[in-house]
Amino acid sequence: MDINKRIQELRQKIQQYDYEYYVLAQPTVTDFEYDMLMKELEQLEKDNPHLITPDSPTQRVSGQPIKAFPTVVHRKPMLSLVNTYSEEEIRDFDRRVKGALGADATVEYVCELKIDGVAVSLIYEKGVFIRGVKRGDGFTGDDITANLKTIRSIPLKIRGHSNFPESFEVRGEVYFPREVFLKLNVMRGSEGDMLFANPRNAAAGTLNLQDPRIVNARSLQMFAYYFDTDDTAFIQQTHMANLALLKDFGFPVNPNHLFCPALNAVFDFLNKWEGQRLELPYDIDGAVIKVNSLSQQNDLGSTAKSPRWAIAYKFKASRAETKINAITWQVGRTGVLTPVAELEPVFLSGSKVSRATLHNPDEIQRKDIREGDHVFIEKGGDIIPKVVEVILGKRDLQSLPTVIPERCPQCQSNLQQVEGEVALRCSNLQCPAQVNRRIEHFAGRDAMDIEGMGSALIEVLVSTGMISDVADIYQLERDKLLTLERMGEKSVSNLLEAIEKSKARELYRLIFALGIPYIGVNTAKVLASQFHSLQDIQQSTLEELTEIDGIGEKMAQSIVDFFQQRYNHTLIERLKEAGLKLTSEKSTGKSSVRLKGKVFVLTGTLPNLTREQATELIENAGGKVSASVSTNTNFLLAGEKAGSKLLKAKSLGINIIDEYQLMDMLKSMDF
Repeated sequence: MDINKRIQELRQKIQQYDYEYYVLAQPTVTDFEYDMLMKELEQLEKDNPHLITPDSPTQRVSGQPIKAFPTVVHRKPMLSLVNTYSEEEIRDFDRRVKGALGADATVEYVCELKIDGVAVSLIYEKGVFIRGVKRGDGFTGDDITANLKTIRSIPLKIRGHSNFPESFEVRGEVYFPREVFLKLNVMRGSEGDMLFANPRNAAAGTLNLQDPRIVNARSLQMFAYYFDTDDTAFIQQTHMANLALLKDFGFPVNPNHLFCPALNAVFDFLNKWEGQRLELPYDIDGAVIKVNSLSQQNDLGSTAKSPRWAIAYKFKASRAETKINAITWQVGRTGVLTPVAELEPVFLSGSKVSRATLHNPDEIQRKDIREGDHVFIEKGGDIIPKVVEVILGKRDLQSLPTVIPERCPQCQSNLQQVEGEVALRCSNLQCPAQVNRRIEHFAGRDAMDIEGMGSALIEVLVSTGMISDVADIYQLERDKLLTLERMGEKSVSNLLEAIEKSKARELYRLIFALGIPYIGVNTAKVLASQFHSLQDIQQSTLEELTEIDGIGEKMAQSIVDFFQQRYNHTLIERLKEAGLKLTSEKSTGKSSVRLKGKVFVLTGTLPNLTREQATELIENAGGKVSASVSTNTNFLLAGEKAGSKLLKAKSLGINIIDEYQLMDMLKSMDF
């Protein structure tokens, strides 16, 4: 047998079957037949490792975790789209396009569904997939090639063609099919892990994983929507032609797109899919409208933020009618009570909803929400269910107003209401609900990041008396853990290893993990950079704290109150004895100083960066991030839905910049 020839035959067959199964959704062989071919190929390559190539189907999943994702500069910026919410705004977009192109221009559009996923860029050389990158800030992104290789709808090699560009780029949206997402959350719930809020969050979290083997098990998919090359022989005239070329090269292209010679066809497309989106096997949050002619796209160009030739139309939040069976009160880690509506289960935005937040007692009284009420619920941003309206016409005549509790539902302690706050608080630090939440917070990803210590395990550890506070985590014993249900030798070893690793976390993580009211991650970083040790923070005065830029009086008082409690003194001493890192390294002065002395305040939602990412970029360049606007503020970094900080910055004449101007500042020495 010619081994090389057989290997090539097996690869071609498997690639064809992958295309039929994952792209066309039309499998032609059984799972057993497919598995036998794959096993034969794996064995042949194992026996002949010199014949293994990067585009082999066996190379989709690498065997070892990735230590870090390198950052890659995009060939061309991956800009964000301007969002619109009404037909009139689309007409305005059409008028701007035609005005820019000239009165004689004929403009045609293409409408595509806006997949609620994660944008990625795929680079191919000589027909082989060589690199995959996340969108990132639009200019640079993380190289996640190993994770993207696990997505079987992404071809590792262009199949069925010998003629293709020497080099080209494909962009697409990675997403979770709704059924796969629901199964993933069921599995996570059974294992005591935190549930993903929606498929998009799940896709983003999965692509961030550093073990491709886990990514592979989650069955992500992708739709391609963009093709670009410098090879003139393959440059198309229209976006529709590019979609056809992508499909011909074996990429999965969403079939629900439409060529629209005029605006009435655009509106027909939008109206159709706004009503039918829940019939799809994946989530969409709107549609994208693009100018079809690529030469017209080039003529229109882009702003610093977004292309002038495309716009995103966002669908309205889904609404459903249901009934409130009961109102329960949840106790958080700081003792705050949150009312929750226990609902008659109803299907909304692709998932079954049985609970919705009622926010706080004032919200209940303002909307006069009662048990037994029929209500309309929506998903804010298609994520968090909330009650938006009571249907008074269906209210029972015997209905009574909701009684706001005076005692904690968990420990029966008296509730308190801090002046100036709407929240009710349980002041009992030993309240079981608070203990569980505090430990969850301490072990969380942004805090001490103790992998494997989820809410279900914490509940068991607390209920069995193994732990009663966060310091007890570091006293857990292997033999006792092995007595717990579903805790085998491997699980216990992994947990103890994760606990040991957490001892070396940075000081700011420990400060945040302690759960001091009003102290988030950014403020914890400020405290760590100012004091360099937990002991110094403990000994700081209210006056010293309020002098720090970014620490308001409310925060400062909370810090002082926290460290005045004898319980917390004892807790910190126990953490020190357990070997946790209670100090931080002082700055060596070797980091970038491009923004040295510049004070930034962040407000609103940035198009590409999270606040944490923006803060890290500024601090790495020598700048400071403050929580409030003052005369000391140099720049306000403003995103969508900027609030009172924007008004105050304008009144003080402070420079207001957006994310793209920040990125320009970071690249330039000239301020």
